[in-house]
Amino acid sequence: MSLLSIQDLSLSIHGTPILDRVSIDIEPGEVCGVIGESGSGKSLTAFSVMQLLPDGAVCSGAIRLAGTDILQADEQALCNMRGKTVGMVFQEPMTALNPVQTIGQQVAETIRIHRKTSRAEAMALAAESLARCELPQDRFPLSRYPHELSGGQRQRVVIAMAIALRPKLLIADEPTTALDVTTQAEILSLLKQLVTEDGMGLMLITHDLAVVTDIADHIVIMKTGEVVERGRAETLHREMQHPYTKALFEASTHQPETAGQIEDTVLLSVKNVVRDYTGARTSLFAKPTPFRAVNDVSFNLHKGECLGLVGESGCGKSTLTRAILGLDDIQGGSIKLNGLDVHADESARQQMQVVFQDPYGSFNPRHKVGRLVSEPFFRLGRQATDDEIADSLISVGLKATDQDKYIHEFSGGQRQRIAIARALIIKPDLIILDEAVSALDVSIRAQILDLLAELSSERGLTYLFITHDLTVVKAIADRVLVMQGGQIIEQGETETVFSAPQQDYTKKLIAAAPELPSLEGVSA
Repeated sequence: MSLLSIQDLSLSIHGTPILDRVSIDIEPGEVCGVIGESGSGKSLTAFSVMQLLPDGAVCSGAIRLAGTDILQADEQALCNMRGKTVGMVFQEPMTALNPVQTIGQQVAETIRIHRKTSRAEAMALAAESLARCELPQDRFPLSRYPHELSGGQRQRVVIAMAIALRPKLLIADEPTTALDVTTQAEILSLLKQLVTEDGMGLMLITHDLAVVTDIADHIVIMKTGEVVERGRAETLHREMQHPYTKALFEASTHQPETAGQIEDTVLLSVKNVVRDYTGARTSLFAKPTPFRAVNDVSFNLHKGECLGLVGESGCGKSTLTRAILGLDDIQGGSIKLNGLDVHADESARQQMQVVFQDPYGSFNPRHKVGRLVSEPFFRLGRQATDDEIADSLISVGLKATDQDKYIHEFSGGQRQRIAIARALIIKPDLIILDEAVSALDVSIRAQILDLLAELSSERGLTYLFITHDLTVVKAIADRVLVMQGGQIIEQGETETVFSAPQQDYTKKLIAAAPELPSLEGVSA
């Protein structure tokens, strides 16, 4: 009998059909990858197992977990099951953790809810669980707060909470989406290790096929609430039949057509840039120790070029970006755009725009799209005309009438198009893209990369593309800079850096990036 058996699960919310006869089986010690784009129903399938569903949700079919009929269980039985029989790892660890409780308290709380133990015993078990997730107490004491940890470390705390009682099933919902490639590889390796050690089943939910190729035993593909294909992870790329599965594979390795002309003219010149921060005081009367986030960084960006900047979290990418935009002062060196110092000349800053990772978070939801897109004109002291707004929206594949809508009326991919329209409206010389596609589904990501390549070709745009996703850099960048510890440690033509990296750190990044099996010889 399967550890988890979902048979013909259908779900509606206030009468709206969401899931349609979904069937998934997971055995002990098995990893099942559930793949699909946003809105495919994969997260609601997981929430159905936990019975963490919104008001108005009605389930039919059958869900059996370790012999328990989930759909027939009362709330007390479900409360006993959650955390003890099944654990869950959520996508964003910072929102999953309580910022005012220490990591020890939060892991111990899970234990004390289900076991009659003293506080001291629960903290000892919490320390053991954190150590299993590679957060030993000599380096990460129980007294640490979430904000004192990196993104990968916070995700390890969430995993420690989920496996503290050694559940039979672990559900991980997009556990690596916001992490850099090396941290992502470490988290996936940890999950696989825990499955092997405890013999538990793992439902790994993601929109990225490459993430689960090496770790999953079998894969389930979902689209609009249905399972459209399933198969062994090692053979699915050869045996796939459904057009949607084939489209996901193609989008994951998509290479946009680039025909932009790179000029010899240097647009952006960064020379010997240094950026220091004031560090924390070691005592009340001690002087703060300065921290050097960017250390003697130099590079040139030519007109019409797409330059990729990659590195792990904390390497200094974002600090360098803020310095280039003129948002942070620098303690040494110079940054010039078209020969103008960006820290001394306001007109230099007016010649560049930025596209952020989270388009929804970068927009004011109270304003209509027309006003949001025209915001760059505010710095120029005038309002954008309706024609300028319409032209900008049309250039990114939207309609002129979309300017009369609100941002919540659009999908994630459409919001990112609006963010690009906002960056384009004043016709800048340079666009900085800060993790602009990392949170998007693979097919939407492919569309946005195609759009950027098309705009570059048509308008001669220059891009500085900052990301931790090496797949994206390999697809779109002409050259790549590799950053570590505040320094550029390697740079060169993208193909050369990827095929023959010189630095050990670059080799480590490339080795950690997930790759899909080759589709050569696979019929379309």
